[in-house]
Amino acid sequence: MKKIFAIAWKDAVIRFATSAELIFFIILPIIFTLLLAGGTPSGDDDNRIRLVVVDQANTPISQEIVAELDRSSAVNPEVLSLEEAESEFDARRATVVLIIPTGLDLKSIQDGTAQLDFRQQPNNLNASVAERAVQTAIRRVSSAVNAANTAVEEAKSRGTFESFEDEQAYFNESLQLAKSIQEDAPERVTIVEGNTPDDVEYDPRANQSAGQLITWVFIPLFGISALFAYEREQGTLRRILTTPTSKATFLLGTISGQVVMALIQMSLLILFGMFALDLNWGREPLALFVLLTSAALAAGAIGTTMGTFIKTEGQASGLSIMMGMVMSLLGGCWYPLELFPALVQNIVKILPTTWAMQGLLDLILRNGGLMQILPEAGVLLGFAAIFFTVGVMRFRYE
Repeated sequence: MKKIFAIAWKDAVIRFATSAELIFFIILPIIFTLLLAGGTPSGDDDNRIRLVVVDQANTPISQEIVAELDRSSAVNPEVLSLEEAESEFDARRATVVLIIPTGLDLKSIQDGTAQLDFRQQPNNLNASVAERAVQTAIRRVSSAVNAANTAVEEAKSRGTFESFEDEQAYFNESLQLAKSIQEDAPERVTIVEGNTPDDVEYDPRANQSAGQLITWVFIPLFGISALFAYEREQGTLRRILTTPTSKATFLLGTISGQVVMALIQMSLLILFGMFALDLNWGREPLALFVLLTSAALAAGAIGTTMGTFIKTEGQASGLSIMMGMVMSLLGGCWYPLELFPALVQNIVKILPTTWAMQGLLDLILRNGGLMQILPEAGVLLGFAAIFFTVGVMRFRYE
């Protein structure tokens, strides 16, 4: 046991010989997790196009237009002052600005003389969508007013009104009736939703947090091959020949030390996800520990086998980064596997990153426990056993 500890401590000293290693150990993983997970909108965010509105008229009609825009599924109106809106537009923080001028009132709508100032950034698709949403809102308000005008004209032809006040009151009642009929009108597009309940509340931030954890832990574990190459180049492996240390003991010490460091790294990233992104990583700590340990052992064993084929430290470092990135990409760490073709989804099951990612998502998204992640942990331990056996058989001190 003392030999294993001594080998693990020696590898830790070599790995953290320079403070630059901390950049890859914790700083870059946190930055990428924050950028990709923290910058990903959750399912509760409003994904409508932001529409800056300046309501200079401040009349019931202008307020009705803003209310129609707020009910739109395409735009999210935000009422600002003219100065604020122009500043947002000039700085290109606002794609579109709608200015409702002072002269807009019920009479201008009735006369058809109402005009609105619509400003948009050039060559912007969101601006075109927002323009159509504004036109739809105005059309709905105008149609209600036209319906009320038609009702008033019909009543006037029968001599219903005795005064202008009676006519105005009748118009207001007709306008409210037209609005209620609009609200109760059936939709032209019928939307059919499935009745099957979905027990999974998908959170893209959790997907990104889990993916970055696997990516940045697998790469340095694959880098065990660089440790072997470095020590061969320095001649330190040959010195072990003079000691009663078996290959299995040496490899076990190397892998166990790197796995412990990987568990520390993963724990820090888990804590970051819990406290910075409010992710529920701590719901099943035992299952999480089993899965992370299995994943680390699998990655460490693969790095060990790689080290028996690679000759130089430079080759090992480049190949470790390349393999880590490719396996992470294909394993669903950067994009959900559901976005890949069905054939690819089946092929990538030969990668440990696929099983590690599946297990983490079972825990954080599907409310799984220890029993649910045992298949994934078993497959990862199978990877570890196979590659560790190959590594021991092929390992050479020189």
